[in-house]
Amino acid sequence: MESKFVELVRGWLVSLPHDLKIAFDAMDDENLPRNARELAVGTIIYIVSPHDSVSDRNDTIVSFADDAVLLRLGLKRLIQLGEEDGAAFRDRYAEVFDGLDDQLQLCGTVMGDLMTWLAGKVESLRNLDYKGKKIKAYLDDDEAREALFDDGLVFRTNYPVDETTIGDKVKKASTITDVMRRRKAEEARAKGQAS
Repeated sequence: MESKFVELVRGWLVSLPHDLKIAFDAMDDENLPRNARELAVGTIIYIVSPHDSVSDRNDTIVSFADDAVLLRLGLKRLIQLGEEDGAAFRDRYAEVFDGLDDQLQLCGTVMGDLMTWLAGKVESLRNLDYKGKKIKAYLDDDEAREALFDDGLVFRTNYPVDETTIGDKVKKASTITDVMRRRKAEEARAKGQAS
């Protein structure tokens, strides 16, 4: 089970820039309800914001693992919010959505409370501020939308993970979970909570 999880997350890490485009498509899909589109914007902001990724001084590759998992959680939720139109959107990206429930269940089995922590972030993504703007600005203001699109392009261009760079840096589940556990503890400390 652990080796399947590692291979899954490795694949998600490599495909993150490509998969981020799906969230941008959801943001601009006027067939989806407003709350689903807002969730897409929040998911994009979480990923492109340098302050929201788990950071590990020694391994920038693993620092994107939370983004890769949260993207899948966000996409799953926006499909649910979209109901019938969500199903049509899902069908456009069957390669991502087919088997997603099983993949997320595998993540939950291996990650335990860390998966609960990430899943708990999904609903709050619609409440994020980014560069002094609320989520709705990125849907209603063409200039703000263009700026977010540009930030996404910068993220995809500068993204440091590919088949070559990932190499054998991620061989064990603990490589992924240890970094996330530190980030969860940092967040809890920042909020004055016990981790």
